[in-house]
Amino acid sequence: MAGERLVVVSYPADDEYARINTGVLDGHARVAFLDRVPAGERPALLRQAAAVLSWNPERELPPGSLQQPGGPEFLQLMSAGVDHIDLTAIPPRVAVAGNVGAYAPPIAEYVLAMTLALARRLPQRHAALAAGRWDQAEPVLTLNGAVCAVLGFGGIGQATARLMRAFGARIHAVNSTGAVGEPAEFAGTLADLDQVLAAADVLVISVPLTRATRGLIGARELGLMKPEAILVNVARGAIVDEQALYEHLRDHPGFGAGIDVWWHEPGPGEKFATRYPLLELPNLIGSPHNSGAVAGVQAAAARQAAGNVLRYLRGEPVRGLVRRADYLLSAGPGGRPPQTPPPGA
Repeated sequence: MAGERLVVVSYPADDEYARINTGVLDGHARVAFLDRVPAGERPALLRQAAAVLSWNPERELPPGSLQQPGGPEFLQLMSAGVDHIDLTAIPPRVAVAGNVGAYAPPIAEYVLAMTLALARRLPQRHAALAAGRWDQAEPVLTLNGAVCAVLGFGGIGQATARLMRAFGARIHAVNSTGAVGEPAEFAGTLADLDQVLAAADVLVISVPLTRATRGLIGARELGLMKPEAILVNVARGAIVDEQALYEHLRDHPGFGAGIDVWWHEPGPGEKFATRYPLLELPNLIGSPHNSGAVAGVQAAAARQAAGNVLRYLRGEPVRGLVRRADYLLSAGPGGRPPQTPPPGA
């Protein structure tokens, strides 16, 4: 019976999240929370599971538990991105899905806030006032009529485009197929990247980190862009070459960058640092990978993830299914994936 199927939640879930997961799946599956089960009983519990809901299976599941005979055939991640997990350690029979679009509305608001601040040169104007300079004539960028190029036109990209269009921006969208469900003046693939970069007044990076996108934006690509363009990265730091971005910002003071994701993101107790003094530049604004962190977003993401598990149990198409070939060679240094991303990643 469908109601007897088991879904295991492997991340520590407090009472609120337990109610969300149980409520969404009620009548379709029994829900068990791995951290509430004695360690010695966890492998046996996972052998009974149809699906697992997890932040980071490598850290949360007993070693080898996905490789044992039987067990779950669907792994739903709470995070939108999947580059933090080692897909080579997950057997091919287990389908993996990211929580795509779960954090899109707040991240889109963040992109707009960063873009407006950089377009209006707010950090530079503030610094000038603090230094006693009163310059009312400095030109700034308006979004009305500007080209906003969105690299990665999924949930975040489409939510961003909707906000940008309200300000009169023209959308140039880039995704894996060139087909879009939102209005766009231009839609293409990575094969069209050069012409998109050349046209962009604003470049929003919201594409997943994959084999195809790692190091995608380097010195050559930045050189194609307008000298007073704006780049906002809410995807992964490794998509942009760190040195190239620093040198471009340093040498083109009219160019602006808003960075929420970094090339090295510290773990608990570690100090944050960059290889280049990016944060000393007046034309860069940074934040600690928290563009999606707003009240209630985690609960909404948990509800969406559980809903995707429900689609799997019903035999319906699931969202965010991972193409392993896109990621298998994209693990971090030493072949290991990076740490679990923060909420909204």
